[in-house]
Amino acid sequence: MIPWLEGKAPFPALDRALQTPNGLLCAGGDLSPKRLLNAYQHGIFPWYSAGEPILWWSPDPRMVLIPSELHISRSLRRTLRGERYQVKLDSAFAAVIHACASTPRAGQQGTWITHEMQHAYWQLFELGIAHSVETWVDEQLVGGLYGLAIGRMFYGESMFARRTDASKIAVSHLARYLAEEGFGMIDCQMSTAHLASLGAREISRATFI
Repeated sequence: MIPWLEGKAPFPALDRALQTPNGLLCAGGDLSPKRLLNAYQHGIFPWYSAGEPILWWSPDPRMVLIPSELHISRSLRRTLRGERYQVKLDSAFAAVIHACASTPRAGQQGTWITHEMQHAYWQLFELGIAHSVETWVDEQLVGGLYGLAIGRMFYGESMFARRTDASKIAVSHLARYLAEEGFGMIDCQMSTAHLASLGAREISRATFI
């Protein structure tokens, strides 16, 4: 059994997170800006499907990308040298999070980015905490990502691509910008081959915290 958060109850200690499924810590609570900020500042994030209670996670190991360690393949480098695309910041946050929720993904049915989640992160966007990075071609949004900037950390949440390398373009520009601004790390949460191809790697939860 995992703890249930009632009202303003604090999150349990991270060492209580389950090993299977990896990182499941507790359930309940709400998605208020205060609760979400507290979660991320303690290495915790929400992830659940429609019809489920809010589930909170802190996996071990944790997938992260150090901005200076970004790997750019030859094909992506050629794309980045092109002039057909534009990258913008925070110009279409609602469109990006909606696209992340609605873009089909191999091996995945439905989305964890529910309407409730979209509203919660929109509130964080209005507070200047959540941000979107968007790839545009011919004035059309073709890819992007969103996440939270807290302190020297960027907590990546989700990305989408409607054209080849469109999300990688957004990640590449984000990493360069964060390196210039002195950010230490991009939290990628769970390990994926897509993120590993960009230079992301796993570290222990203790190191991440």
